Amino acid sequence: MSELLTLNHVETYIGQYHILQGVSLEVKKGEVTVLLGRNGAGKTTTLRTIMGLNPASKGTVVLKGEEIQTLPTYSIAKKGIGYVPEDQGIFAGLTVEENMKVAIQKNNEETAKRLDWILNCFPDLRKFWKKPGGYLSGGQKQMLSIARAYVNENELLLIDEPSKGLAPIMVEKVMESILQIKDQTTIVLVEQNFMMASTIGDCFYMIDDGRTVSHGTMNQLKENEEMKRKYLGIA
Repeated sequence: MSELLTLNHVETYIGQYHILQGVSLEVKKGEVTVLLGRNGAGKTTTLRTIMGLNPASKGTVVLKGEEIQTLPTYSIAKKGIGYVPEDQGIFAGLTVEENMKVAIQKNNEETAKRLDWILNCFPDLRKFWKKPGGYLSGGQKQMLSIARAYVNENELLLIDEPSKGLAPIMVEKVMESILQIKDQTTIVLVEQNFMMASTIGDCFYMIDDGRTVSHGTMNQLKENEEMKRKYLGIA
């Protein structure tokens, strides 16, 4: 299985703060790679660095053999990366339909098919198609954010904390939706909910103090009580 995305010893500053101090990882095509670690470890910054929102000061970000760390965010997005930010990033004043139209890059038959598949996958979006985004519940907003990233022919989705702030029943719905999408695309997922992360993920990278400290299959991590206790605080 070939690597779709590779980060090599990436370092990133936000202002004067040295957030990423050596993150390396490989994302294999067709898998869900989960980034794990405590709050403030650098997981969100890793996704933002891939997208060029917080550019890398050192190291390389390689997508399908091409270095992209010096490109502007819009160019990175056009290369087939969809981004679901932690704050969802939807337009509260636009309807669900309008939010989707803004996201669509190409109006063609393939996009229409993808949109129909998405609305079958996220039936709440079809139900509230003409309602403003701000009318939706937290879980429904998360579904809309994921749908906006997936409607284009993106080979890679970066999804940041999809369960954050959601009630348990909505966490289950979002998890079910991502499980359906994972059969269609490659995903890098940041998620604090270990139950969700371990259910969806194929492999993991552990980030601590801005560095990659361990990686392996999700099954290996499930059995490693010491690592879960040390880096995730799971007793």
